[in-house]
Amino acid sequence: MAEAADFRRTTPSPSRRWLRRAALPLAAAPLIAGLLGPLAASAAAAPAASEASTVDVTLTTLTPVVPEADGTLKVSGTVVNKGKRRITEPEVDLRVGQRLTSRTAIDRVAKRGGYEPGADGRSLGDEFTVKLPSLAPGISRDFTLSVPVEELDLGDGGVYQLGVSLSGREGGSYEQVLGIERTFLPWQPEALGTKTRLTYLWPLVSSTHLTSEIGSDEQRTPVFEDESLAKEIAPGGRLGQMVSLGRELPVTWVIDPDLLATVDAMTGNYRVKSDLPGKGGERTVPGRNQAVAQQWLGALQTAVQDRKVVALPYADPDLASLAHRGTQVSGTLGRLQPATEVAGRTVETILHVKPSLDFAWPVEGAIDSSIVNVATSAGADHVITCGDSLRDDLPYTVSAPRPIGGGTTAVVADARLSKAFEGDLVHAGRSTLAVQRFLAQTLVVALQDAPGPRNVVVAPQRMPSASQAQAMARALQGLSGERWTQPVDLIAAAEAEPDSGANRRVPSGSQYPDRLRGRELPVSAFREIRATQDTLKDFTGILTSPERVEPPFSRAVDREMSTSWRGNARAAEEYRAGVRQNLGLLVGEVQLIDKSQITLSGRSATIPVTVQNRLVQNVDNLVLRLSSDNGARLSLDDKGVAERPIEIKGGHSQSVKFDAKANANGQVRMTAQLYTEDGTAYGPAMQFTVKVSEATPTVLLVIAGGVLLLVLAGVRMYTQRKRAAARDTPADGTGGGSAGDAPAGGTPPPGDGTDGIDPGQPSDPTPDTGRESGDRSGAGEKVDR
Repeated sequence: MAEAADFRRTTPSPSRRWLRRAALPLAAAPLIAGLLGPLAASAAAAPAASEASTVDVTLTTLTPVVPEADGTLKVSGTVVNKGKRRITEPEVDLRVGQRLTSRTAIDRVAKRGGYEPGADGRSLGDEFTVKLPSLAPGISRDFTLSVPVEELDLGDGGVYQLGVSLSGREGGSYEQVLGIERTFLPWQPEALGTKTRLTYLWPLVSSTHLTSEIGSDEQRTPVFEDESLAKEIAPGGRLGQMVSLGRELPVTWVIDPDLLATVDAMTGNYRVKSDLPGKGGERTVPGRNQAVAQQWLGALQTAVQDRKVVALPYADPDLASLAHRGTQVSGTLGRLQPATEVAGRTVETILHVKPSLDFAWPVEGAIDSSIVNVATSAGADHVITCGDSLRDDLPYTVSAPRPIGGGTTAVVADARLSKAFEGDLVHAGRSTLAVQRFLAQTLVVALQDAPGPRNVVVAPQRMPSASQAQAMARALQGLSGERWTQPVDLIAAAEAEPDSGANRRVPSGSQYPDRLRGRELPVSAFREIRATQDTLKDFTGILTSPERVEPPFSRAVDREMSTSWRGNARAAEEYRAGVRQNLGLLVGEVQLIDKSQITLSGRSATIPVTVQNRLVQNVDNLVLRLSSDNGARLSLDDKGVAERPIEIKGGHSQSVKFDAKANANGQVRMTAQLYTEDGTAYGPAMQFTVKVSEATPTVLLVIAGGVLLLVLAGVRMYTQRKRAAARDTPADGTGGGSAGDAPAGGTPPPGDGTDGIDPGQPSDPTPDTGRESGDRSGAGEKVDR
């Protein structure tokens, strides 16, 4: 009833104001009840009706976030009529509520909805009220209130509820509170004797931007997926804001070295993938954000000087996925130790500071026994976890460090404070509420009755947005007076004395949150990663300059296990496929040249096989093995298999010869395969067919007999032609005369062809002239026989 009445004075004195706030409402209540009767009853029912919050009240600024005793509190905001009726005589005023003594009480206030008369406190009165013009449906108005802190009548140090409410008449009804926004006012006029030691982690983590492609030029120009990282590190971007804000804050930097290496690669020549082919058909274009990268790295180098820096293993591996899925694939955990070693070298080289490598940070700080085992397998002896994993049943907030066995210390981050700046904080109203709630929680923790000083660690989300980073910075700036907190770094917090009453029991795997387990990398992903590792090992084993290939692809394999893939399974799969494809293209540059069918004649021959190296560097430590599927028909080096060592210069081919021995005719399938020195097959096998045509002794005899017959036939033909020529030639060696012309002396010449008689033989009583048979050899053929 006191809240429904409206008693106002134009210029009240302080004493009158006090009387009005303290006594007048009590005295006026019976009088109002008697005079108003039914109206009072209806007004009593008004709070329940106002639960609908007809007016939306937004608190956009509250300065200072921690008031001084002699200062002024300034509040600004906006009111919007969400109802369907006009609101007349709207007024905005402040209400100071009760002192909140527990963290649970703060949580309850933050969840409350509409106006509650008893809980939302008293109004400060007319002099601190802003009267607004009437509000039609959907109309908004801005307001600003300024109140001297002494007028708030705050008592002892602590957290007070502060409300900004709008009162008015809706549709001509009675005056009532139509909307309210609540926040918290931390009040500690004097510094506490025992302060909370507060550690705030400031993470610099990003998703994967660098591909596994290696430029074909001598400089091995890196290739980026896109230019989104340039937007992040720009002055107004997320990472740009993290560096510029963190430079002025007492924070511990937690850095993924892959981010540093990626930005460092951007400071020089780099290329970016493009959907449109450029000159020469290339699918990349030159990157143009070198200046942005140089500026960001320079600012970060300045910011971390003389500060504590914690380096995560390279590419921030997903420890929970490794523990729950990766252990099912042999060799997977072997990546953690090299990733940790590379992390230290990377940070020291780029930032010129020596980082701590002693901390592991699982996703959202959720742990179980298997995650702890994996997290410490790379040498870390501290695990940053969340209070949700190690809950305590104590009436106060427990100190962060606690031993959990095996020489491992769990550094437990406070769950409420770590989650204080999650969600969309782009709107000033939400950001302001988050800052005030964070400060209120820290003050309540400091005022708790606890044994000795405590170390409280805050581990926010891994990749805060720019607006979230700004809200975090405002909250930490509000604690700069060190009235109830004292900043310490993470290393000091981890080494502090643990609380003897704290819970040290690591939860089992069954207690790991299902919502997190469902977003882990699958077992198939780790099988693919293992296959890529094996291929890379074989490939670099044959190179004379493996340092040109091994580091970029090893880092790409590290990125395949990154925490940043959570919730983006398709992108993770595409990245793994890209790494395999790019590595496969390089492996394929050393290959066997296909052969067609060849034919061997004879008992022995040489079979050539050509190996091509299209890389720019030499290869060695390769063995070429040629085998026959029928050693009885065709053997190599007197065996079924022959091997030759291979060394080829970059950009050259080499023909390797194998001695073969044929034992029988027919076709033989040959298989050529490259192997590394340890006997692992390199690249695909090549098969071809050899046709064997062996020459046996019988075949040789037949061929020799045929040649002899040809020779004899030629001799016989020659002899016959010579005899025929002799018969047609005169005895004196001169030509002339016709057939039947006898020479001088009346004696016919021998072989004149008229009678066919050979004077050197007895005469035949029946001479053969040769006319019937047509054989010009005549009597000579018969003589031969």
